[in-house]
Amino acid sequence: MNMKTLVITQNIEQRYLQQIQKMIPEWTIISGKDRAIWQDHLQQAEVIVGWKKEIEAACLHEKSTLRWIQSWSAGVNSMPLDKLESNNILLSSANGVHAYPISETIFALMLSLTRNIHTYVRQQQTKTWHHASLSLEMHEKTVGIIGVGTIGKETAKIAKAFGMTVLGVRHSGQPEEHVDEMFTTDRLHKVLPRCDYVVVALPLTNDTHHLFGSEQFKQMNSSAFFINIGRGETVDEKALINALREGQIAGAGLDVVENEPLDENSPLWEMNNVIITPHTSGSTEHYTQRVIENIFIPNLRNYLAEAAPTINVVDYKKGY
Repeated sequence: MNMKTLVITQNIEQRYLQQIQKMIPEWTIISGKDRAIWQDHLQQAEVIVGWKKEIEAACLHEKSTLRWIQSWSAGVNSMPLDKLESNNILLSSANGVHAYPISETIFALMLSLTRNIHTYVRQQQTKTWHHASLSLEMHEKTVGIIGVGTIGKETAKIAKAFGMTVLGVRHSGQPEEHVDEMFTTDRLHKVLPRCDYVVVALPLTNDTHHLFGSEQFKQMNSSAFFINIGRGETVDEKALINALREGQIAGAGLDVVENEPLDENSPLWEMNNVIITPHTSGSTEHYTQRVIENIFIPNLRNYLAEAAPTINVVDYKKGY
């Protein structure tokens, strides 16, 4: 009988490895971020934690032993979902790991744009003491959260501490705690004109690609701020740049852009009403703990009991 193999393509603490080894004492566990550690073990792997492009060639074929992939990221749009489905490979994502850090970044961007922090940071570089026409408050304004998943729900909860009205958009249209009104995606045009802030927290799918274009920015208030921490490709970047230039919206906080890293010639770098963070909103000191303890280990327990993983299982038809 061949020994089963688990490949973890990340560096994780010894205590987690020991915890996993106790669950699967007969398995071989290969773990480390260096490709040289795991690349020769992919073909024997039954379970892999952390997607790497090398996995496709090594494992996505009829004779593959691979049965389940635990993604290290929440987004799975860059993975060959059709091939994974046709090879009957289970896929679970890291959805939910990011709710705290990303919601913190969302409010950091909203507050910075509202209270001119980005302007004052620039002025500090030149030792300039200037009021910069600060006047706005965030309390009791209206925020539209486009994509009410785990991140959107945490954002809605925090928004209530500021006394904000929360409008939500989700595919199902199902109501959610802390969201005052929920809409389906086809009613986005009813939401945008009412918002002082628009927060995009969407996965990238065929339906969400370029969901925000020139028409949507025209529907927004000229005083509204646009925040995107989901996927850059959900926004037509040329339309966004034009909306900012033409004053159709007041400003933007962008953790994601269409092509990353953002081209050094992009006008977004030079715009005084734009804050750019380099796709770091999900970074957190607790990332590994949340993926391993909250998602992978409970799913592994089910897997060993010959039941399918239940946490964050990707629906291949939906793409997330």
